[in-house]
Amino acid sequence: MHFLESCSNYSVLKPQVPFHTDEMNPKFHPPLFILLTTLLCNVLSASSEASLPPQATRERPADNETIYKISKKLCWNCLAESIEFLFSHNLVRAAKWELPLIWDSQLQQYANSWAGQRQADCALKHSFPEGDFKLGENIFWGSGSTWTPTDAVKAWADEEKYYNYQANSCADGQMCGHYTQIVWKNTRRIGCARAICESGDLFMTCNYYPPGNYIGERPY
Repeated sequence: MHFLESCSNYSVLKPQVPFHTDEMNPKFHPPLFILLTTLLCNVLSASSEASLPPQATRERPADNETIYKISKKLCWNCLAESIEFLFSHNLVRAAKWELPLIWDSQLQQYANSWAGQRQADCALKHSFPEGDFKLGENIFWGSGSTWTPTDAVKAWADEEKYYNYQANSCADGQMCGHYTQIVWKNTRRIGCARAICESGDLFMTCNYYPPGNYIGERPY
């Protein structure tokens, strides 16, 4: 059993104060640029043609190995858990022709701090008040301690079936904000954390910059 929560149900107000990190302007080396170009030239949406947004094209999707290699290069000195978070996100984004996310150490520290605070109660709470959206944030709670980053991202991404691109809204009574944050076109950086709570259950959180889910805008 698991539960999840996003910073909103696809109705976010524009952030008032930007979140700054030391890594906002990365310097890409030629090999990395080539890899990114390869990704963009080979990845496409697996959706049916009728459901594709206007910019999508019909080409062969990039294989998982290519996306994994790119994710590793965008996650400097990362442990396996961080790479798993990033790779899982970039797989979802690649299906919608979006640029891969970059791992941000300060966003990771922010996520680690909040996950640490949740170890005592494992409560499915956000790190900031409703309406104070300096960052995007998806959170996950799972019964037991065996849930992985892949499990959390899959749970969020599974909301795709509730998102109607033409109407730009979630299905009645359903959430889709976790999914739309993952694939948000302007989001570039991510940092996540995973913590086992005192109860033996598991809490995971991911933060995104710039945040997504702006009212009236489509994610891709």
